[in-house]
Amino acid sequence: MIAIGLMSGTSLDGIDAALLRIVPDGERYAFDLLAFAIVPYDASLLARLRAALPPHPGSSAASAELHRDIGLAFAQAARTVAGAMSIDLVAMHGQTIYHDGARHVTTQLGDPFIVREALGATVCFDFRSADCAVGGHGAPLVPYTDALLFGSDDEDRVAVNIGGIANLTALPRGCAPYDVLAFDTGPGNMLIDAFVHERTDGAASFDADGAFAAAGTADARALAAMLADPYFAAPLPKSTGRERFGAQFLAEHRALLDPLSLEDGCATLAELTSRTLADAVHAVGLTNARVLVGGGGARNLALMASLQERLPHARIEPTDAAGVPSDAREAIAFAILGYETLRERAANVPRVTGASRPVTLGAIAPYGLQRVMTEVARECR
Repeated sequence: MIAIGLMSGTSLDGIDAALLRIVPDGERYAFDLLAFAIVPYDASLLARLRAALPPHPGSSAASAELHRDIGLAFAQAARTVAGAMSIDLVAMHGQTIYHDGARHVTTQLGDPFIVREALGATVCFDFRSADCAVGGHGAPLVPYTDALLFGSDDEDRVAVNIGGIANLTALPRGCAPYDVLAFDTGPGNMLIDAFVHERTDGAASFDADGAFAAAGTADARALAAMLADPYFAAPLPKSTGRERFGAQFLAEHRALLDPLSLEDGCATLAELTSRTLADAVHAVGLTNARVLVGGGGARNLALMASLQERLPHARIEPTDAAGVPSDAREAIAFAILGYETLRERAANVPRVTGASRPVTLGAIAPYGLQRVMTEVARECR
């Protein structure tokens, strides 16, 4: 099946669009990545999106207009990678505008019907609501696909994603998808990006390659104050987002961060990410594992060096080493989740999300659905 996975995360750095050929392989999947692109949001749309996100109050009118315009942006990203190829399935995560896992509340914007009409393809969307409906946090969802893509019978592995928020999936050798342990560890790039944007008056929006952090020194007092946030000691299951670790988190610690230089501030925030990630790896007891890192944080050399220093016995490398390009990891994951929706297979992990039971995720905007389902049946026979 020819599918497109579309993902935009909390970092707001654009829409990840992956075109792939998916082939069911027993309980797992094989795939060929045919094209991949990161399509930035238009500057005006990005400004409107930021204005609607917490801690800003937003409005129903603004959300409705964003729903349409983000749908148009997702459709354009899908067309960018589709080219002239006929598409069977689009699986879109949408853009999270609000998430409170503990209260089972989550909202993603992006009109799937705009994408359906633009591509002439069935669209699977709204992957988080089903898990929330049975008492789950609706996040994280990628651990299920981590087990399908990275699980091994021969070695312990940890799959890490460092996007706006950082998360990990513990994959002891031989574990089944529903046996994995996973959670959001805390901020990934989100605080670093916000700090750089603020300190450079918008001239830069992230720490490219971790150059600022590499030139600075982490401040022990600021780091200790941020590590005291109760999220880090909270029990599982847990998930988090911009509502806790957005710009307001920097404001809460402004007295300690303001005196720091750009470089020292970036070094401190990179240490916060690496420290909480390393602590999480220790907590799941896989400090000697192969740690596969995806997301934009994999390119932050200072962060990666700090993580390796804190996990000296781990083999840390990008997910590319396991056949999954690090930038495309989440877009690929949602394409597979879309295929699972068509198979009506449960794709949440209750011990990860806190849901009362496994459920099929996603809603379907059908386009030639009978043909698509016939293809699914043939491929899975």
